[in-house]
Amino acid sequence: MKRVVITGIGALTPVGNSAKEYLENIKKGVNGIDMITKFDVSESKAKFAGEVKNADLAAVIEKSMLRKMDIYAQYAVYAATEAVNDSGITGKVDPYRFGVYFGSGIGGFETLTSEYETFLQKGARRVSPLFIPKMIYNIAAGNLAITFNARGTNMAVSTACATGATAVGEAYRSIKHGYADAMLCGGSEAAIHPMTVAGFSQCKALSTAATKDTASLPFDKRRLGFVMGEGAAVLILEEYEHAVNRGAHIYAEIVGYGSTNDAYHITSPDPEAQATAQAVREAIKDIEIPSADKIYINAHGTGTHLNDITETKTFKNVFGEEAYKLHISSTKSMTGHMLGAAGAIEAITAMDTLISGVVPPTINLLEKDEECDLNYTPNTAVETPIELALSTNLGFGGHNACLAFKAVK
Repeated sequence: MKRVVITGIGALTPVGNSAKEYLENIKKGVNGIDMITKFDVSESKAKFAGEVKNADLAAVIEKSMLRKMDIYAQYAVYAATEAVNDSGITGKVDPYRFGVYFGSGIGGFETLTSEYETFLQKGARRVSPLFIPKMIYNIAAGNLAITFNARGTNMAVSTACATGATAVGEAYRSIKHGYADAMLCGGSEAAIHPMTVAGFSQCKALSTAATKDTASLPFDKRRLGFVMGEGAAVLILEEYEHAVNRGAHIYAEIVGYGSTNDAYHITSPDPEAQATAQAVREAIKDIEIPSADKIYINAHGTGTHLNDITETKTFKNVFGEEAYKLHISSTKSMTGHMLGAAGAIEAITAMDTLISGVVPPTINLLEKDEECDLNYTPNTAVETPIELALSTNLGFGGHNACLAFKAVK
């Protein structure tokens, strides 16, 4: 079995247009959620979202390519460019040993809806020839391979809101079992659209709060649902010896990954939290576990009533009474739910907490829920040494994923 390390990171988020800016702001408790600007929300039940702000995509992506990509793929290439540059891997890896596992929860939705409107209003002959190549779900992964000459295994991953974590976890396994020397992995999403917001609202998943500071309230008794977010996050994973031999900067080591399914309900998590707990157990089964006060968990923490209770039960199922000593937070309180990108950006967050020893807060957590009674790091970051960092993600369809990180020794 090979060891797998992280040698590059990139991000485009509602609180920062680079990984560095994102991590700085997330530790400060900056709220990236505000009134939706992408469409008129006067008829919408949900009025707030975590939008990407002032990203100069044209500075990173050639103009000729921009028009050929849906915005979700543009976000992917933007974040991946930062990660690849950060890693310094260009020209340092066999292209056939360099792969891509990348996903999205929804994919090219903007292209799909705009071209459908064209079809209805102007007829079939006015539909763009770029419609399919921009819309199809695998195209972000394909564009990443083309952009960075990654000729190895390439897969478009989708496990709904667990997508980003699943992509990272499967990329980790690909290197661990010797199928690749390096992998570009993560997720992207650009689905803040009147139709998606209406759809999530109709299944009563979205917050209908009246202010931005009450919109995303993970683990708070006042929570009303999740807030849509958007963006992309990318990690470069590399086989340890390969990274060392080329003198790469190593952030941390991925030491475990768990993946399960509730097999319970299309949207609701299993209230007994058995499969979610099993995903965590699988992620940590082969490693030495430090004392609970040295463990950080970036929780999925959507702010929906059932998710937050289920995750609380998950951590109690795994750690027992020691769960009360864990350091936990939900950074979705600041970014909103970036859907297919959430697991990847939260993996970067967990990794950074391990390195920096700064546990990011769950902001606006003011009213404690009796059923969510663990330490969710309310409102202010906490400095404390961390020896094991976990990131958990749950998705519609019952998908669960957990990633585990340790410092390289």
